[in-house]
Amino acid sequence: MTKVELVFIPLAAAGHIVSAVELAKLLIDRDERLSVTVIPMKMPFSNISNYTHPIQSSRIRFIDLPSDELDPSVDPKKYFASLIENSKHNIKETVSKLLPNSSESSGHEDSPKLGGFVLDMFCTAIIDVANEFGVPSYIFFASGAAALGLFFYIQDLHDEQGKDITESENSDAEFAVPSLVNPVPASAFPSSFFQKEWLQVLLTMITKFRETKGIIVNTFSELEPYAVKSLADGRIPPVFPVGPILNLKGNGQDGLNNNSSKFKEIMQWLDDQPQSSVVFLCFGSMGSFDVEQVKEIACALENSGHRFLWSLRKPPPKGKMESPTDYSDPRDALPDGFLDRTADVGRVIGWAPQVDVLAHPSVGGFVSHCGWNSSLESLRFGVPIAAWPIYAEQQLNAFQLVVELGLGVEIKLGYRKDERHKPPIVNASDIERGIRCLMDRNDQRIKLLDEMSRYSKEALEDGGSSYNTMGCLIQKIMDNI
Repeated sequence: MTKVELVFIPLAAAGHIVSAVELAKLLIDRDERLSVTVIPMKMPFSNISNYTHPIQSSRIRFIDLPSDELDPSVDPKKYFASLIENSKHNIKETVSKLLPNSSESSGHEDSPKLGGFVLDMFCTAIIDVANEFGVPSYIFFASGAAALGLFFYIQDLHDEQGKDITESENSDAEFAVPSLVNPVPASAFPSSFFQKEWLQVLLTMITKFRETKGIIVNTFSELEPYAVKSLADGRIPPVFPVGPILNLKGNGQDGLNNNSSKFKEIMQWLDDQPQSSVVFLCFGSMGSFDVEQVKEIACALENSGHRFLWSLRKPPPKGKMESPTDYSDPRDALPDGFLDRTADVGRVIGWAPQVDVLAHPSVGGFVSHCGWNSSLESLRFGVPIAAWPIYAEQQLNAFQLVVELGLGVEIKLGYRKDERHKPPIVNASDIERGIRCLMDRNDQRIKLLDEMSRYSKEALEDGGSSYNTMGCLIQKIMDNI
């Protein structure tokens, strides 16, 4: 039996490494010939122990590269490019020690062969290292098929039509993106498309996608049938929709151990609420708002009268590449008396055990930044989303959920937050309207959500669409050795 080792190079950020590790688990559970070595690309704010512990398998191991001495206060574009480039040598040395003829490998005849690199979408420069070993590369695209299609579309606009997409920022322009049915407004594009330096980084990255043997996408065909079909035109490497790839066990990945007193308090409070009565507000590992916006959210919640569970995070210092943190006292950001007035209907917490909350029957709606993992988790549990995107590709995800698929409602689809400008304040009346619409038990939307929840579970079961695609992916990996 030929044993095969895959080298995963994920970005050590919550939206990337969680699903990458779950993909590794799915692969080794599916085929006993496979093993995985994970070499995370650490960022200044990375805390990967929350996402990689515990791993109950002898066929997945994690190797840390030497610490990077780069200054995290520099321009993020330059920092990230330097991080990847400076890691090439260390990755090459690390992988060399995994090879059967290495003095540090087991040296047994049945030692696994190096089968290829599975690279985060932002780590495409490591394709050069894979080429030195003479093995194929695969991209793990942690977002959806529509987003992948948008990336290739933007490259075509730039390379084949000579269009400068940066000129479309703040315009009313709409684009016929092949991976989406509806025309897409420029306001649904990621902020990075409108910044010349970032756009060049992305175009280089997308060009490298075409050098790989396949693109693994965290989606399932039933969720994005149009997008998946649009990517099968033979112009790009084969696409493998193998999702939804989710960590549904938690295991402390959200910074709260399931045995902690905070976790128990949250779950006990949810246990005491009526079914589908609670609106859950959570904006991801990097999502936060300044005090002025926090007060508008608080006013909207109070005026709506709905029960709520609100994960409130404190923004990092301006200009710092750091994650938001919990407030030592949330009263510092909230309106005077808010906690007292809403004590019977709501809870304000710090970091939330998101999967456990969304799975709870008392939760009836999710005000979300529309990160792809959060969107898939919400769909998995049939919880409707009120879309409030913040950064990255979240504007496109929000557009897709609300306009394209009819699975969510809008708070502010065009909202975006980046280093160039402060976003306008979303007023309390707009937030309240979105919350009321979210918690209105719209029969058609609930029917669609229930159907998609069922599809998301069936996709990974034996005979399901993603299960079958995973089999094709494994066969591709073995054939390419």
